[in-house]
Amino acid sequence: MTDSRPWVAVVNAQAGSSDDPRLEEALDVLRAHAPLEVRRTEDRDDLQDAVAAARGGVVVAVGGDGSIHAVVTAVDDLDLFDDVEVAIVPLGTGNDFVRTLGLSDDPVEAARQAVDCVARPADVIRDGQDRLVVNAAHVGLGAEANVKATPWKKAFGPVGYAIGAAITGVVGKGFRATVHVDGQRIDSPRRLIQVAVGNGRYVGGGAPLLPAADPFDGSLDVAVVWAHARWKRLGYAYRLRRGRHPMRDDVVYLKGREVVVQGEALQANLDGEICDASPRHHWVVEPGRLRLRAPADAPPPLED
Repeated sequence: MTDSRPWVAVVNAQAGSSDDPRLEEALDVLRAHAPLEVRRTEDRDDLQDAVAAARGGVVVAVGGDGSIHAVVTAVDDLDLFDDVEVAIVPLGTGNDFVRTLGLSDDPVEAARQAVDCVARPADVIRDGQDRLVVNAAHVGLGAEANVKATPWKKAFGPVGYAIGAAITGVVGKGFRATVHVDGQRIDSPRRLIQVAVGNGRYVGGGAPLLPAADPFDGSLDVAVVWAHARWKRLGYAYRLRRGRHPMRDDVVYLKGREVVVQGEALQANLDGEICDASPRHHWVVEPGRLRLRAPADAPPPLED
């Protein structure tokens, strides 16, 4: 069955993945289903024009997690959450949010899924500075790792994040802060090394930081991690790669609707983007805000 509504595929013209040979094949899948307009955007104005053109239809975020974040932010800026559905055709290297949704990382197969899926009401997260988070936000080790991984990611891609995390895990001393979830303080016996919140399970190219996260359940997943001896952090890192770190005694893992972290000035990682340091970070879930084309059984069971 074809769709007569407008579909607009948003491709970041400055991203290297825009030259992926599979892109045109994926776009052909969409063209066979609906009247498709392809917009190659270069700046914020281009992006907002592209999203506005999808009013009453579907905007397709073509790219990685950064592209998804940019498209959803544009939908928010234009106040079009009720008027636009969002679909995803991954072309990035990390594709962490796609993993949570159970979408294929092959752009052609993902295009077929975008056609076959129906829109579901997905949650978004808003921070204290009115910025949206689609996948995950974190302060501490994860944000530091992203900074330290920058030179390594250029050479090794997603593996570079693991290198940055390893460096940070060994030399990082942790930070002092209080954490409140839904108004209740989370007691920590030591300095913290990480606080993470999110709708998505994965960060850094596949690390299941929030393994029980579900972008359709109306809540945030929260992980609060404090610092043990450095040799014990290796155990944390091992369990993190398998999504089993919530079972450790130096991790508090829970669900909530509002999280406040206050203490030392820290940078935050918001969907992969590093923000300026602040002594206070505040996140609130907005349930069912986003009309997201995703499989009916998403998210799938966590891979072992």
